[in-house]
Amino acid sequence: MTPQTDVPSQRVPTPSGTAAPGADRTTDLSDASTGELVRLLSTQLSELVRRELELARNELTVKGKRAGAGAGLAGAGGVVALYGVGALIAAGIAGLATVVPVWLSALIVGVVLLLVAGILGLTGRGRLRQATPPVPEQAMHGVQEDVATVRNAVHR
Repeated sequence: MTPQTDVPSQRVPTPSGTAAPGADRTTDLSDASTGELVRLLSTQLSELVRRELELARNELTVKGKRAGAGAGLAGAGGVVALYGVGALIAAGIAGLATVVPVWLSALIVGVVLLLVAGILGLTGRGRLRQATPPVPEQAMHGVQEDVATVRNAVHR
């Protein structure tokens, strides 16, 4: 009489990586041949790698969109800052050319434009910081968990 080992059952996937329709059968892995185990490992490993790459691609797409929006806001802030500098230059010219309060109004407009530029620039910088570093963190965490699981299974 041989002692019974506690080996978990596994759903047998089709070559596409998903269970066949209506195939709710499970196979006791302790009865599987080495070839079947290697085939099952190969199928599961390729599916795992494909899904991790898909997760990484999706994560980088989201971060790229955030970076694009942040760069756009920062660029808009730079354009508004140029208008502010232009208004301040016009205020200085008007202030030196005449003693009438035209320069004061140009100065107020220039300061307001620079405030708007500062707000846009800070908002854009915050968005850029959210998008960096461009590393797929969730996918890397998933791969680290997968490696740990395989390592623990091999050491048993």
